[in-house]
Amino acid sequence: MCGIAGFTHLHGQRSPEKILAATVSLKHRGPDQHGTWESDHVSLGAVRLKVRDLHGGDQPILSDDGQTVIVFNGEIYNHLELRAELESLGHHFKTHCDTETVLHAFLQWDTQCFKKLRGMFAIALWQEHRQRLVLARDRVGIKPLYISQRNDDNLYFGSELKAILSHPEIPRKLDEAGLSYYLSLNYVPSTYTLIEGITKLPPGKFLEWRSGEVTIEPYWNLRPWATRTFNLESAKEELDFLLTDSVREHLVSDVPLGVWASGGLDSSTLVHYASQAFSGRLKTFSVSFSGKKFDESSYFRTVAEHYGTDHYEFDLNEQQDVLSAVEQIPQYSDEPSADAGAVPVWFLSKMCREQVTVVLSGEGADELFGGYATYQANVYAKQARQYPAWLRKTALGAASLWPASDNKIGFDYKLRRFLAGSLLDPYAAHFFWNGTFSDQQRKRLYLRDGNRSMRDLARWLPTEFSATGELNQWLWLDQSYYLPDDILNKCDRMSMAHSLEARPAFLDHRIVEFANALPEEFKIRNGSLKFILRDLMRDKLPQSVITRRKEGFDIPAHHWFRTILKPMLLDTVNESSVKATGLFEWKEVKKTIDAHLSRRANNGYHLWGMLMLFQWMKRWNVSTN
Repeated sequence: MCGIAGFTHLHGQRSPEKILAATVSLKHRGPDQHGTWESDHVSLGAVRLKVRDLHGGDQPILSDDGQTVIVFNGEIYNHLELRAELESLGHHFKTHCDTETVLHAFLQWDTQCFKKLRGMFAIALWQEHRQRLVLARDRVGIKPLYISQRNDDNLYFGSELKAILSHPEIPRKLDEAGLSYYLSLNYVPSTYTLIEGITKLPPGKFLEWRSGEVTIEPYWNLRPWATRTFNLESAKEELDFLLTDSVREHLVSDVPLGVWASGGLDSSTLVHYASQAFSGRLKTFSVSFSGKKFDESSYFRTVAEHYGTDHYEFDLNEQQDVLSAVEQIPQYSDEPSADAGAVPVWFLSKMCREQVTVVLSGEGADELFGGYATYQANVYAKQARQYPAWLRKTALGAASLWPASDNKIGFDYKLRRFLAGSLLDPYAAHFFWNGTFSDQQRKRLYLRDGNRSMRDLARWLPTEFSATGELNQWLWLDQSYYLPDDILNKCDRMSMAHSLEARPAFLDHRIVEFANALPEEFKIRNGSLKFILRDLMRDKLPQSVITRRKEGFDIPAHHWFRTILKPMLLDTVNESSVKATGLFEWKEVKKTIDAHLSRRANNGYHLWGMLMLFQWMKRWNVSTN
């Protein structure tokens, strides 16, 4: 696992200091080796966390003729198959690493090579003789890649925003459209960022730069892939095969490896398949919340005992150094992803790194197979909208009189959220279930909001998805935005902050294509979420795991903002700091804080987003004017 950075310079002005600074800014992603390469028109840098070929594979890597150079972040799980094919075509290799395999694949097939790669990656390739830069990102956005083209036509890129922000000529001006989305979603959807002029290269696409001209094209599209007819048993057999093969490939490593185990269906499934394929005693890692209703320790201990793993756990409580972690997260989050789950993932990654360098993680299963209660909320809201709006508003007003609880996601929170969402457009409501401020609330809060709507994110929805059913369109939206820009963003930043490589084995693109070819009734059936996965694992996992209710992996934000996080919140998001930005209506911010502290509402997730935003703007000296 690595981090990459680079920039072009059309007028032949090399800058060793700049590329070194951009590269070193990513050192946490790859503390084992760093290197740079420059020509008259490009500068490239990479940092490396050694996972395969520990004695070779230092980056950047050049072709034999010195005309093509690569910097690479990720893992290619089928690189040995590709290497054998390339050797049969006359290619010769000097290392055993997958980076060199990607280089030779590009030399053989040019941009068509990206279709052949199975794994997670962000890639930059420079061809000196053609004065051509090519960037590519994996199909579902596991690995990040930021880009910025300036007025002089030069292109800057990096695995994290900080690699671009290391350049003094890059303005740090807040992007108002990105902020509008952030305030409602608690993350910034692709292609936006929170810095004006910097965007994300979308998943499944490659970029080509020549003499200042940029083109971006897809090599893979997220679509239904509905070309086959399944029955349940044949679908389960194929899923079993795909999971077996994917987990086996994800276990390949030259360094110690483990599995994140929450005790839920997804991570327990990975423990099952990993235990079958792993030759030694598998290591598993978990975070507990002792004494809390949402504590999952009984489940993950059952799984650890069932498979005889070498198990490690960390109890995240108010006596831990939570404030220190919250202060450090904006440094590594790069742009504020206000998913409160970053805190347990931070501590989980920190614990893991003491034992292993690589972990398998369960991200993606919910978005592929229908694992969120929000999908059921969409169905119930459709039914609720048959009743007059005034009646639903009256019910919401009555529910608002209910004192807010300290539960992480209590009945009071879910009821208010549902009733408020039922008053929204169905697309806006889908984003609202997992988000924070509605469009109307955000417009009262954010002085520069304009007319942006969360519904805008659905404008790229392929007709094939909406034609195959309502559930599939919600899954497409989450696979396109929530998964890469929240879930995978959080996983990448928090693990990489501790130089830990996290591998989401469910996101092998073959599994993604398989899931998107399944009929809806295989995903949610009779109220059972992730039906096909649950049915497949029914005779494999402990029964308690199969029948348990899903818990979100995050902190008790509502309670903590009334206790340990209250001083930090009031010190960070106060009248002077809010007015200094010129972004927000202080009365609305104060109303949100006061309602939470007085238990008139549970606004913990709203406040987490505001806290992360203000800490991030201060840390990165972001201008709002």
